Amino acid sequence: MYILILLLTGAGVGFATGLLGVGGGFILAPVQFLLLQSMGVDPDTAIRIAFGTSLAVILPTAISGVYGHYYKQCVLLKPAITMGMAGFLGGILGGSIASHAPADFLRIAFGLLLIGVSVEFLKFKVPENGRKKVFNIYKLFLWGFGAGVASGLLGIGGGVVLVPIMLIIFEFSMLEAVGTSVLVIVFNSIGGIVAYILNGLYVAGLPPYSLGYINLLQLVILAGTSIPMAQLGASAAHKLPDKQLRYIFLALLIYIALKMIGIFDWLQIPI
Repeated sequence: MYILILLLTGAGVGFATGLLGVGGGFILAPVQFLLLQSMGVDPDTAIRIAFGTSLAVILPTAISGVYGHYYKQCVLLKPAITMGMAGFLGGILGGSIASHAPADFLRIAFGLLLIGVSVEFLKFKVPENGRKKVFNIYKLFLWGFGAGVASGLLGIGGGVVLVPIMLIIFEFSMLEAVGTSVLVIVFNSIGGIVAYILNGLYVAGLPPYSLGYINLLQLVILAGTSIPMAQLGASAAHKLPDKQLRYIFLALLIYIALKMIGIFDWLQIPI
């Protein structure tokens, strides 16, 4: 049952990564956290392993998704590399903070941030006179760094922040935002992975097959299904109309925000 749950989780995350340009950590982290707790791992250690391993799964999954979107010419390399380099640094900082900060505070703060992003995303309309992409290197670096910090803090790829930013501020098309976001996620996850490994190397009470706060057993099982499913998700994204893809992303954004804040737990809704 343990292996089956991880395989199914990996498949869902891989598809979401390719389809919407998100890392899928919002699914990976809670599932791993519950499994680790059921095995008797201390909650503080379990949440950090869940975050660190999530980023380790997101890395190869995002690389797989990038290939699918790049083939369709929807990955803008220059802004992706600029944001990615900033995201790498932010990921190291975020992962280091998360190794010592209260998880509940981080979770609620991020949920409130996503509520604000959802409101802006909901108000957004494509300009009638077309879109003119904005490549301000300072803004790209700033937003990339912020997404990287969020990535490291919460074990997510950062796509839930990146896609709305690229769409609203930098005026990418939806498919360009999704494809470019997946490449930035590659950089973000590397920074977070480094931080979680280094900060967890000599911690007591880690489960078997752990490298710092990354559990290699869970990584292999999850990545086994997430990597191929990212290709399928990328293919599906290019078959959906731009508007429909934005609505799907918005629904996901609102769900993640409510889940992070704990609304569903408060209402005792098991989703």
